[in-house]
Amino acid sequence: MVEQFESSNDVTVTLPRVQERIPTVVVDDAHVIYRIHKGAGGGGGPVGALKRIMSRTSAPNIREVHAVKGVSFTAYRGEAIGLIGSNGSGKSTMLRAIAGLLPVNRGAVYTQGQPSLLGVNAALLNDLSGERNVVLGCLAMGMSPDEVQRRTPEIIDFSGINQRGDFASLPMRTYSSGMGARLRFSIAAAKKHDVLLIDEALATGDKIFRKRSERRVRELREGAGTVFLVSHQLSSIRDTCERTIWLESGVLRMDGPTDEVVREYEAFSGK
Repeated sequence: MVEQFESSNDVTVTLPRVQERIPTVVVDDAHVIYRIHKGAGGGGGPVGALKRIMSRTSAPNIREVHAVKGVSFTAYRGEAIGLIGSNGSGKSTMLRAIAGLLPVNRGAVYTQGQPSLLGVNAALLNDLSGERNVVLGCLAMGMSPDEVQRRTPEIIDFSGINQRGDFASLPMRTYSSGMGARLRFSIAAAKKHDVLLIDEALATGDKIFRKRSERRVRELREGAGTVFLVSHQLSSIRDTCERTIWLESGVLRMDGPTDEVVREYEAFSGK
């Protein structure tokens, strides 16, 4: 795209128009600290508290776990961003902070609209059928009843839960963990999101479902949304995300093009 400007000597000057990058998530020096109560004689729960009252022992010690340490980055509309790192590196904690489910102790997290953390907005109830959960999940995301009725069959088909029988009519408690995860992804991915946060959902199911899910993530990104993907499967990160953020021990180690970041991470972890 170009813009034209009239100069003072009546010469038209044509300049390229810089494509506007619209931020959707701004994480500014964010710190997330868990406080774990460890008390003598029964731990930090209600039973432990009752034992301390009866024995008149002191209050439990509080152990702090600094899960995210001064992380800063900006995500833009149309990006698919991978989050990688060792177990306990703060990836899932970061997603929950972006979703507003965890407060930051210092710094700030700013988001456009309400981010959707996969599996949270979809109201899945074990005693209800998969089909009924699709309906409730879509209504919870703001779809109209007519849209829900129209989209339900394609959501069930996308999830693949009916490949080995009519599981859509059975209660969710009869599903394997993989089937439940696929259904949650299928519900969440049926709607366009300003910010969609996915934690390990693409690791479930067979190769066909993973490829289908990766294509859907790309469609969501191209529809002007922002997608964050946490996965231990680096192949999913490579196939889905053009940018990757590497967290290690709660610290941002690297943020850049996926191939470069994954290569450095593999050298670090020996993968």
